[in-house]
Amino acid sequence: MKTSIEEKIRLHRLQRGLSQENMADLLNLSTTAYGDIERGKTDLTLSRLNQIATVLALSPLALLSEEAIQAQVVEQKSSQDTSHELETLRLVVEKQQVELDKLRLETDYWKRKYDDRIALELARTLGIQQTRERIGF
Repeated sequence: MKTSIEEKIRLHRLQRGLSQENMADLLNLSTTAYGDIERGKTDLTLSRLNQIATVLALSPLALLSEEAIQAQVVEQKSSQDTSHELETLRLVVEKQQVELDKLRLETDYWKRKYDDRIALELARTLGIQQTRERIGF
């Protein structure tokens, strides 16, 4: 099966986690103009091919050759191994986010206590009489 250069560009873009909008920005093109390149509606110049290859961290030859796609299939298999590692890292980050949220709550609690204490000391210093609320006894 012969893969077109447009399909190769799209495949490499997706594997790098880039959207068409990202690519368009990196190439100083409109999203529509970049989309037309991937759909094969625009003739690809050598200079544009070189720009795209640079953004994708490839050589222009890699986009032109069929072997690049076959090597990509092998890379996809190894990327499945890394997907487990990525999931583990995601869980670690999620756990750290929970811990960070707990610390923020605790910090807010102590800040309120500190502010209340400062307000009480200020009231005492200024001689303001504090009245206590009855709690229903």
